[in-house]
Amino acid sequence: MTKIRVLDPDTVNRIAAGEVVERPASVVKELLENAIDAGATSILLDVSSDMAGITKIRVTDNGEGMAPEEAILAFSPHATSKIRDIADLSAIRTLGFRGEALASIAAVAEVTLVTRPRGAGALAGTRVVVRGGEVVEKSEVGAPEGTTVAVERLFYNTPARRKFLKSRNTELAHVYAVVENLALAHGEVAFRVVHNGKERMATQRSAGLQNTIAGLYGADLARALVPVEGRLPILRIRGYISRPSESRGNPSQISVSINGRSIASRQIAAAVREGYGTLLPKDRYPVAFLDLSIDTDLVDVNVHPTKREVRLSREREILPAIAAAVKEALAGHDLARDVPAEPVQQQIVTAEPGPVPARAIGESVTSYTAGHRGLTLSDKQLRRTETEGRENLLPAMEPIGQVAATYIVAEGTDGTLYLIDQHAAHERVLYDQVVEQRDAGAGSQELIMPVVLSLPPKESAALRDAMAHLADEGFVVEEFGRDTFAVRAVPAALGAVEDPGTVRETIADLLADEARTAPDRRQAVTCIVACRGAVKAGALLTHDQQKRLLAQLTRTKTPWTCPHGRPTVVAFDRKKLDGIFRRG
Repeated sequence: MTKIRVLDPDTVNRIAAGEVVERPASVVKELLENAIDAGATSILLDVSSDMAGITKIRVTDNGEGMAPEEAILAFSPHATSKIRDIADLSAIRTLGFRGEALASIAAVAEVTLVTRPRGAGALAGTRVVVRGGEVVEKSEVGAPEGTTVAVERLFYNTPARRKFLKSRNTELAHVYAVVENLALAHGEVAFRVVHNGKERMATQRSAGLQNTIAGLYGADLARALVPVEGRLPILRIRGYISRPSESRGNPSQISVSINGRSIASRQIAAAVREGYGTLLPKDRYPVAFLDLSIDTDLVDVNVHPTKREVRLSREREILPAIAAAVKEALAGHDLARDVPAEPVQQQIVTAEPGPVPARAIGESVTSYTAGHRGLTLSDKQLRRTETEGRENLLPAMEPIGQVAATYIVAEGTDGTLYLIDQHAAHERVLYDQVVEQRDAGAGSQELIMPVVLSLPPKESAALRDAMAHLADEGFVVEEFGRDTFAVRAVPAALGAVEDPGTVRETIADLLADEARTAPDRRQAVTCIVACRGAVKAGALLTHDQQKRLLAQLTRTKTPWTCPHGRPTVVAFDRKKLDGIFRRG
């Protein structure tokens, strides 16, 4: 028998479905994009689930609808209204074009389509039921103009794919993320999401991206954003970016659309981050919402089955233009609220003993007061990590000052010069103590006033799924209404939470990398707790505070690196210094 054979149509359809339909969110994406391409101005997504997972997805739109013969043809492989020949692929302006969406979904689910063409004078609509790729019913039915597609029993005939689905809340988070991205790219469409009969998300038709952002993420964030504008002959950039103070631990909240298509691009995210320069630490990312209009013949959208990635043919011009637009936008706005509260303009700060440094000549009262507040906060942070130590792995050294209120300068007894990254050093101290207290069952510290978090649906679903992991670390989080949560206690080592960003950071990190194993998730949560509770770069420290931090670092088991592996201490011994200055 020959080793090469032609696969039967059923197998071919299931293979195609595996490329296009990865999870319930893939179904939602394809159906919503079809609705937008059909000219819908209002779309309802109705999701049903039980404890095991998502059981039904239904999308209803007021788009142009389909005639009876089109309703049947829509389920055929490679059938599409978006393109006619290969030449059209170089000028794609629609979201769907492969002609595989409905056929692929119907190959691994039971699909019911009800449609009636808009303005065609048809008195009745068409109902088509497809199961496992086979049309099992076609009939006339009363229906409004537009289309409704209901998908049930997803992956019923491909149990291997169903086995790899995540928890219900994780899958819901991916569904909400799809809607958010499409809503940001298409403000002309009103989206409504209902889950098990309860409204979870709603946006209004709006000509302004900022209004859509406010509807999804809240008015406070929308008002704090900085508008971005940029233009090249081949490119137009519009959107909003966050001030440096509103940052994240990963690039998951950099939202980009190209010609109305929501896309994922590490290169564009890096260009946005590059525009911030030194306004953000290297491990921090902004919140950004960018809409790019690029000549269609420069964008290849046919590089991935899910159409989530694109290829740009003039990337060397486009990426620098994005970075420049971000930089220009930030330069044109008052970012005073986001500059470190402590004055850092001095190149080196002499470390004189005493709780508060003397006010410098010419220093404003506001700056001096801000520095005092910063010293008080640093003092609280260092008091929380004060313990009796056993280790003594660092050589003896005496602090002699700070550089840029970020690096402690110290001298060893043998004349060695040490530079200590104060944030990385305190992060190591706090990380070790969080792990020790967690392993010893130290539990939580209850907050006098709960911290209330109002989150978009995507993060709400992720938080519900992460509650068990957070509880393991000492966070006590309870639901407090629709997409609102109350943080009632935090890990004992963290102390009082003055910034709800600690929990938000944890949620964003877990959502961004759900593939982590349980130990990895615990490590991620612990690192975030340590990072958020540690003394910050840019914080002015007194001589006594510098000594206390170095003493605490000495008592850790691995004082030479922070939990992320970055160095905490760099040494220049006398021989190295002599070599630098060409002595002897």
